[in-house]
Amino acid sequence: MTMLKDPETETTINQEIINLTPAAADAVRDLLVSREAEDHALRVFVQGGGCSGLQYGMALDPNTREEDTVVECHGVKVLVDEVSIKYIFGSTIDYVQDIMGSGFKVNNPNAMAACGCGNSFNTGAENTPENPPPGCSGCG
Repeated sequence: MTMLKDPETETTINQEIINLTPAAADAVRDLLVSREAEDHALRVFVQGGGCSGLQYGMALDPNTREEDTVVECHGVKVLVDEVSIKYIFGSTIDYVQDIMGSGFKVNNPNAMAACGCGNSFNTGAENTPENPPPGCSGCG
């Protein structure tokens, strides 16, 4: 939970900006160690593409930009740029292992629709009657 100050009322509020589950934090720490990049942070971002219009991206990044939102989750530093934060605010990133494989999974409360692959989504904000959400064509 992150403490933020509401600019209108000047009161402090609890707000979940972005969260990593303990499993996701462990997976990121393992990556940082295996790549000898312990001084890096996990950068989470959104970019155009995928079959639903937007897709998630993650990278290990040594640089924090002035406009980044910076959160620490279970000892892992997470960076989100100023454009991506509006699309993934409140999201939880998990690391799952199942019979189909393993990887990071984003649970995004802002997603109005998501592709079956789980990597592509849209918030509805980018859709109009002239620009409906695209259908899934397999993403991968």
